[in-house]
Amino acid sequence: METIEIIKKMAPEIIELIEKRYLILRSIFYNQPIGRRAISNELGLKERNVRDEVNILKDQGLINIDNMGMYITEDGKELIIELSTLYGDLKGLTSIEKALQKKLNIKKVYILPGTFLEDNTVIKDMAKVVTKLLADIIQPKDIIGITGGNTMAGIVNEFLKDSKKRDIVVTPARGGLGSDLNTQSNSIAAKLADQLGGSYKLLYVPDGLDGEAFDHMLKNREVRESIETINQMNILLFGIGRADTMAIRRQLPTNKVDELLNKGAVAEAFGHYFDINGKEIWEYKTIGLTLEKFKTLEKILGVAGGEDKAQAILAISTLNPNMVLVTDEAAARKILAIVD
Repeated sequence: METIEIIKKMAPEIIELIEKRYLILRSIFYNQPIGRRAISNELGLKERNVRDEVNILKDQGLINIDNMGMYITEDGKELIIELSTLYGDLKGLTSIEKALQKKLNIKKVYILPGTFLEDNTVIKDMAKVVTKLLADIIQPKDIIGITGGNTMAGIVNEFLKDSKKRDIVVTPARGGLGSDLNTQSNSIAAKLADQLGGSYKLLYVPDGLDGEAFDHMLKNREVRESIETINQMNILLFGIGRADTMAIRRQLPTNKVDELLNKGAVAEAFGHYFDINGKEIWEYKTIGLTLEKFKTLEKILGVAGGEDKAQAILAISTLNPNMVLVTDEAAARKILAIVD
């Protein structure tokens, strides 16, 4: 029997205490300066209980408290890093990661505790994992593609910037989609390039164009150069989209959205709509990364959270076994429930 399982049987109160103090410490780290009442509301704990715990954390030199609120110390930061793996083990996430990797038949799975939809610290934890994964695989002359959307915007906003200068290029994986500048692939690509200390190549075209407009855009030298950069991409960071959400973002007619859903579409990637088994339902012509190119990539990081993304993750995971998935506990457990 593993050590953690022994402790759970002999002294389950110790496990609960570790979990509670870790969550308080993590909440302070991500929201500092923060007061006891805010932590109490965020974690659903009684304020008196929070006060007792933060006093212990302060006595241990893990946090500081002043008139503005609570701050994490350097010792506290180091402990959070050490505890993150332990917390995953306590929640049983390590075994779930292995099970999910096998079920999806992909390269690797990383699961963050909690649910993306209810806990704003989950996206921060995801960004921390993505930062490390990218740092480990990036090489000089790499071309990194990134998609738009709320998830990618959230990841890049929380990215852990370093001081390195890198000989890399970041490019949008496809044209712009939607009216929100903050979630446009161009904006996200430029910001990621800045965070990584590299350069960027933007794509000044909308996501979808008809045949005549598409041919006209290809006559533009800058557009042709941008598409060539995308074709040479060797790393992709992308968010996994639900079919209904992406169809609405593209402002497809209601009857078309209904048709896609009636045919079983649950996921969208690069203009292609898929059912839960990865069978293509329909293609919306886009400018940027092609499905054929996606299937040949060896370095792919897919990010999605929330149990409502479970079916979409299942579908997209069938397209390339090289994919590394970063997700949350809610989505992971939902996927396993669907598969089983």
